[in-house]
Amino acid sequence: MTLHPRPESGPPRPWAFPAPERSSLPNGLTVLRCHRPGQQVIAVELSLASPLAAEPEGLEGVATLMARGLSEGTDRHTAEEFAAELERCGATLDAAADHPGVRVSLEVPASRLTPALGLLADALRAPAFPEAEIERLVANRLDEIQHELASPPRRAAMALYAHLFPAGDRMSRPRQGTEESVARIDAAAVRAFYKAHVGPGTATAVVVGDLTGIDVDDALTRTLGAWTGAAVPPEPMDPVTGDDTGRVVIVDRPGSVQTQLLIGRLGPDRHHPVWPAQVLGVYCLGGTLTSRLDRVLREEKGYTYGIRAQAHVLRSDARGAGAALLAISGSVATDVTGPALADLWRVLRTLAAEGLTDQERDVAVQNLVGVAPLRFETAASVADTLADQVEQELPDDFQGRLYTRLAETPTQAASEAVVRAFPPDRLVAVLVGDAGQILGPVKEAGIGEVTVVPGT
Repeated sequence: MTLHPRPESGPPRPWAFPAPERSSLPNGLTVLRCHRPGQQVIAVELSLASPLAAEPEGLEGVATLMARGLSEGTDRHTAEEFAAELERCGATLDAAADHPGVRVSLEVPASRLTPALGLLADALRAPAFPEAEIERLVANRLDEIQHELASPPRRAAMALYAHLFPAGDRMSRPRQGTEESVARIDAAAVRAFYKAHVGPGTATAVVVGDLTGIDVDDALTRTLGAWTGAAVPPEPMDPVTGDDTGRVVIVDRPGSVQTQLLIGRLGPDRHHPVWPAQVLGVYCLGGTLTSRLDRVLREEKGYTYGIRAQAHVLRSDARGAGAALLAISGSVATDVTGPALADLWRVLRTLAAEGLTDQERDVAVQNLVGVAPLRFETAASVADTLADQVEQELPDDFQGRLYTRLAETPTQAASEAVVRAFPPDRLVAVLVGDAGQILGPVKEAGIGEVTVVPGT
């Protein structure tokens, strides 16, 4: 039998995050386009500068309902007709609201780009917001809220935001509104929010895919270029602030067999020079199954199926008023809640005393930088990242430069960044679980003052 040599991997091929081409239409709409050969499903991400902070007080959730209502009929089509036209194009259209603004996402085969852009333009130019459809969306949202309140991860997030941010700050209230605020919303409120905050002059369209043979300028001009209307530019927002005094909040859920953990505080956003080192350090702490938290809490102790650390940008702008939520999340069995917290804090203290190892840093760089080409294989993933950069007022080449900066970040810088991100005495820990069983052990862990709040 002839033995053949084992195949060897070839030299790595150079890769860079795609660079977009920036332009604008006569109506003021900013356009970023990115040609991606072979990507026959084109992704369009449209960012509307309609932040949650602009919602009228007491009507939190109106931005979400406006976003959902964009596809519920226009001046040309009923909701059913609009859905049928999208299906005819082989397209999908979704919209959602978050703190930076509203995002409308379109995916469509390249051959049907122009008619699909026409439907997107109709949804933005002249949404009908029929009263019956808005009433249905309100009812659906009220049903969703009940499911969210029953979800330990969502309940933990609600409690963390409520306790971390000032009571009067929009950040302290659920992104999609509360049961009380959503119930007040009607079609008139949705139309008023749309009229005040949606217009081409404050919007950006990102178009990514194989644009071979497509006259993109003509397609955009005939569709989104016909969109008119004046939206009020968002007011400059105050810096994001929060109280990270070390403490524990237990959201009581009697009978729970697990405790949901969400531990967090505020930290720098992507405009800050420390961001690459922070990304690297946080990944070493809890970014994957081989990270330090998992090695201790999952592999050594068997407390959890997995625990993660991350930095999630809440709001970002070039004035330095933004922030990221630095968080550790996971779930543990009820009877080991106290020991799990004690060991988690022990990991953080050991990290502060000893720092990361070169091996941890090298593995993190390989994982973060090495998988980037796979992460951005689809047009939608590229478009989504470019739209994030638009919303966060970052330069168009930010993502590309980030990978270079990650590869150049030394171990010491990553260690210092993650230690600053998670100081053991400046963390707000939310635990959703059975207070009757976990209160005593949590107090014994000695990580901060403990408060119990009802889970309903």
